[in-house]
Amino acid sequence: MKIALVLLSVLFGILILVEISLRIGFGFGSPVLYLGDTEIGYLLAPNQQTRRYGNRIEINQYSMRSAPITPLPSPETRRVLLLGDSLVNGGWWTDQSQTLSALIRQQLQARMGNRDNWEVLNIAANSWGPPNQLAYLQRFGTFGSEVIVLLLNTDDLFTQPPNSGVVGRDRNYPHTKPYLALIEVFNRYLKRSEPIPPAQQPQPFDPVAYNLEKIQKIQAIATENHANFILAMTPLLREVEEPGSRDYEIKARQRFTQLTQDQNWIYIDFLPLFKETAQPPSLYRDHIHLSPSGNQLVSEIISYQLTVNSSQ
Repeated sequence: MKIALVLLSVLFGILILVEISLRIGFGFGSPVLYLGDTEIGYLLAPNQQTRRYGNRIEINQYSMRSAPITPLPSPETRRVLLLGDSLVNGGWWTDQSQTLSALIRQQLQARMGNRDNWEVLNIAANSWGPPNQLAYLQRFGTFGSEVIVLLLNTDDLFTQPPNSGVVGRDRNYPHTKPYLALIEVFNRYLKRSEPIPPAQQPQPFDPVAYNLEKIQKIQAIATENHANFILAMTPLLREVEEPGSRDYEIKARQRFTQLTQDQNWIYIDFLPLFKETAQPPSLYRDHIHLSPSGNQLVSEIISYQLTVNSSQ
């Protein structure tokens, strides 16, 4: 009996140490939470602060990965709205200070000689595409931004209609905090995600045409709100390496590029720029998300374009 009690005490002590280590060392037990939304699909729950793997994550009152903001900028503030998905959001692997929006703001302040106070709003969530981004703008507006930058990647041309069913079912979109860090580890790495109800699709469904239409509507919102519109697209890793893009990706990009030309939009195509680098794989952390050097390159080019745009 005494041996059993000792063993239970040791086991309990080990579990406490593991729990503390998971919380302090990795940030488990306090995941970034999501809200389901019938129109947007899902968005980050507002007013969150946490750390994951040592990286600070802050979500403001408007579900942005940005510090709290006023609804409209002050007279001395110049505001840029950066729309995107996990590339813009930065995910758990990126500290708040190293997100694309933070880097662009730092570079604008340096390029413009600190003459103005720049704000770059980070409006993005994992796996968002043009339908989610459009629905967000329709709900919340443009916050008095003078420029809207829409940063896409090739996969975004195939985004499906918004689906709130992922929240609370897919392990990547939790909506409540677990009681223990150990429970989160189990749910994230051992437990299977629940079945996700499919989103309703118009029939017949052409995903590229569907997303191009949403992009046009985002641009129209920019125009209606007297904001300039800049469109940019990063490639997948396979597109900058051999054997290169898949046939359906090439055709989708051609349709996308034709739209930018027909509309005479400012468009930054990162595909040739990435191919020109000495080691394109160094720009990626996986097949789609950017490494710190990839973030640096993309932010420098976007901030340069914003500087040019500001001087016109």
